[in-house]
Amino acid sequence: MIIPVRCFTCGKLIGDKWEEYIRRVRNGEPAGKVLDDLGIKRYCCRRMFLSHVEIIDDLIKFYGKREYENEDRR
Repeated sequence: MIIPVRCFTCGKLIGDKWEEYIRRVRNGEPAGKVLDDLGIKRYCCRRMFLSHVEIIDDLIKFYGKREYENEDRR
């Protein structure tokens, strides 16, 4: 899914930091250090980053397949 714009608990703006976070973690930096550098100090906000699962790519596969199935039925 898409990262929420704000933390569910405290309402702090976090959505603008997601791209930087994911880029740096994929380059091998520890997630905790990246969150500290980005100013994400509260555990509720950190939870939003650490527990987020990006499933949009998996969902898009099924969406495209479903369109083709509907065309066959016409």
